[in-house]
Amino acid sequence: MADRDDEKIVDPGIDDVIEKLEPKQIEQVVLRVLHEESAARLKIYLETCVHCGLCSDSCQSYLSRGKDPDFAPVAKVKDTIWEMVKRKGKVDGPFLKRAARIAFIECGACRRCSMYCPFGIDIAYLIMVVRRVCNLLGIVPQYLQDTTNSHSVTMNQMWVQQDEWIDTLIWQEEEARDEVADARIPLDKEGAEIMYSVIAPEPKILAQLLGNISQIMTVAKMDWTMPSTDGWDNSNMAMYSGDFEIMGRVERLHWDCALNLKVKKIVMGECGHAFRGAVYDGPKWLGWSKPPIPMIHAVEFYYDLLKSGRIKIKNKIEEPVTIQDPCNIIRGRGLHHKLRWVVNEICADFRDVEPRYEHNYCCQAGGGLINCGPRWKVARMKSNKVKAEQFADTGARTIITPCHNCHSGIEDIIGYYKLGMHVAFISELLVKAMERPEA
Repeated sequence: MADRDDEKIVDPGIDDVIEKLEPKQIEQVVLRVLHEESAARLKIYLETCVHCGLCSDSCQSYLSRGKDPDFAPVAKVKDTIWEMVKRKGKVDGPFLKRAARIAFIECGACRRCSMYCPFGIDIAYLIMVVRRVCNLLGIVPQYLQDTTNSHSVTMNQMWVQQDEWIDTLIWQEEEARDEVADARIPLDKEGAEIMYSVIAPEPKILAQLLGNISQIMTVAKMDWTMPSTDGWDNSNMAMYSGDFEIMGRVERLHWDCALNLKVKKIVMGECGHAFRGAVYDGPKWLGWSKPPIPMIHAVEFYYDLLKSGRIKIKNKIEEPVTIQDPCNIIRGRGLHHKLRWVVNEICADFRDVEPRYEHNYCCQAGGGLINCGPRWKVARMKSNKVKAEQFADTGARTIITPCHNCHSGIEDIIGYYKLGMHVAFISELLVKAMERPEA
């Protein structure tokens, strides 16, 4: 068996909680999830799987760690949810410690393995059932639980207060006017065509992205707005911690915010997991067949702006670039062709990755992995060896990452594997390349 990081790391959110759990409490929670929340879908998947292992080579953790069989998707399921079912909920602390670290650290719920399963079993769903059990028992990596707590208290991921949010928008509107004279960030404009939706890292640590979108919207002459009240953040890390109740609260407030503003559609900024939470997982938990207002991802939005001529390119980016295919908008939405079309419009030297499209590897930051915190960074990096090699093979200097988790995760990969590259959002390159009105 290969070196396993989980035996060396103490995470209070996992280890301290497990010590306080009683056997009966564990059994009751496991049975609740198995019989009251999962039902037929779980049963069909578990009874269909023939343990063939054909999913193994699809998992980059397995490939990156010397094909250690313990990292194969089938093993992750066998060592977690199968045992819970087999033992009828009678599992103990050491088992839960191992199950939590498999579910939260060793699987990004990227669904690449499901594409290679001969029966199409959604292995990510099975892992999310394990996370749900862990969450109801209070077993969640400390850093990830902190983001869930932030959602619960402030309705955003990073404890941003309302006055801080508005101040940041005003600041970035002023910054945008240095580049586009009449740039604005309209607040609470009822009846606007678009509500622009972001995630909390933007006002907290990447505020320039708000200035970028102000320039883009102004040049494109879009009728848009942003909310001044809670509901602006759609990052929803509770979806990945297994706290579906808070996930539902976040999504309901987000959609209520858009409904109150009477907008025609939402444009989601460059984030994959937020799009997944808003369009798929969140509405399902709320019992909706679909979201109440159409939402498109930033990649689709940029595609429409460039295709229609609302934004014109003046000077293409010259340095060689490659891209990351974010799992939740490529495997989950099929935007791989539009993403490449946009990149080719903006950049003169695009070098694609292999494998690509829906077959691309996950960055191992999404699915809540990067939010598990610094103590798990090395574990993530060891599972990213093939990803680092993939980027290095392109010879590019810039990796375009239209997703916040991908952006942060790939920055880690670049540093850990000394790739000598840097990362960029599409908007950062678009504002450099596009035509602007004369000041």
